[in-house]
Amino acid sequence: MPPKALPVDVSHRSRIAITLPLLAAAALALAHPRAHAGTDKLLLTGGVTTIDGAAGGGLTPWAVIGTNATEGEFGVAATASVVSTRNYTMQVQGLMLAFDDRVEVSIARQDFATEATGRALGLPGLHLKTIVFGAKARLFGDAVLDSDRWLPQVAAGVEWKQADAGGLDPTLHALGARTNGVDVYVSATKLFLAQGILVNGTLRATKANQNGLLGFGGTGNDRYRLEPEFSAAWLANRKLAFGAEYRRKPDNLNPSPLGAGLKEDDWWDVFTAWAPTKSISLTVAWVQLGHIVPAVATKKQDGGYASAQIAF
Repeated sequence: MPPKALPVDVSHRSRIAITLPLLAAAALALAHPRAHAGTDKLLLTGGVTTIDGAAGGGLTPWAVIGTNATEGEFGVAATASVVSTRNYTMQVQGLMLAFDDRVEVSIARQDFATEATGRALGLPGLHLKTIVFGAKARLFGDAVLDSDRWLPQVAAGVEWKQADAGGLDPTLHALGARTNGVDVYVSATKLFLAQGILVNGTLRATKANQNGLLGFGGTGNDRYRLEPEFSAAWLANRKLAFGAEYRRKPDNLNPSPLGAGLKEDDWWDVFTAWAPTKSISLTVAWVQLGHIVPAVATKKQDGGYASAQIAF
């Protein structure tokens, strides 16, 4: 028998639904006009926005601070992204605030449609939803000003995630997974400005299953694991960049009573980012997300990614 759906916490979802608009209003109120004026930040050197809301690539955060804010300025950025693979579709909306090119806070809301997989599990229309609150602080270094030195820009960040797996929650609880968790990471970003090359390495402590969509921890592992993430980008010109990302992930639900049916693979992508203006950036990518619930969706999940960001 498929697990019964849990009662819907309407008040909780309502609070989440109004969070982004309220933060957007606050952001616009905080963003002083001088943050909208001619910013000195070079195009694309602040990255775009990850699916978790932090500045970086699409899959992994970088040490850079997002928005167009430089020293002494407030900045705000909003983003919308979609990922479409063989069996799944995920939509993400995010909002980011930054100050002084040193501190960044963000919120992202993810909606993962299970489509045919949900129907096969006896849960038609199942959506896995996660809200992510993030904060990042630059510790030392400056990716642009130190581009002629070997010193990278280094930042530390934290992401608090709350998952709602709907009718799949009872199954995840039975497998030892919790509905909320915290990721902590350190990123180092080095920009070789003369060569137009950017490289980033991130080390993440996490218990997240499929980035938190399937909860945190489980019978296979309930300890934090350190997982590396890497990015590299070539700035072909001041408006166009090409790159790739790799993100290693834990496998907390494998093995389980379902055998390897919840096996988790690493993620990677190749991307193109274009910034036609200082306020707008567009990103497209081909992503490989590996197996996601291979007990039902037997093929690896590859597909397209598109994201639009507006920043001030």
